[in-house]
Amino acid sequence: MLKLRLKRIGRKRSPSYRLVIMENSARRDGRPVEEVGYYDPISKKYKFDANKIQKWLTCGVQPTKTVSALLKKAEIL
Repeated sequence: MLKLRLKRIGRKRSPSYRLVIMENSARRDGRPVEEVGYYDPISKKYKFDANKIQKWLTCGVQPTKTVSALLKKAEIL
C-alpha cells in the first residue's frame, strides 16, 4: 500500500522534510516512488505540488495524519 508521508532530511536539530509517496513498509528515509513537495517546520515554509498530490490521492494513496493536517492547512484537501 502506498502512503503520502514525510521523509526527514537536514542536519541534527535542524530538520526539514520532503513530502513523498512511499510504500508503507519502507523505512522512513528509504527510496520514494515520487517526491511531491517539502516542509520546513523551523521557518514554517512549505511547497506542495497540488496537481501531483491530487493525482496520487485519486489513485488511492493514503496520507498520514501529519500530512493530512499539512494538506488541510495548505487547502489541498
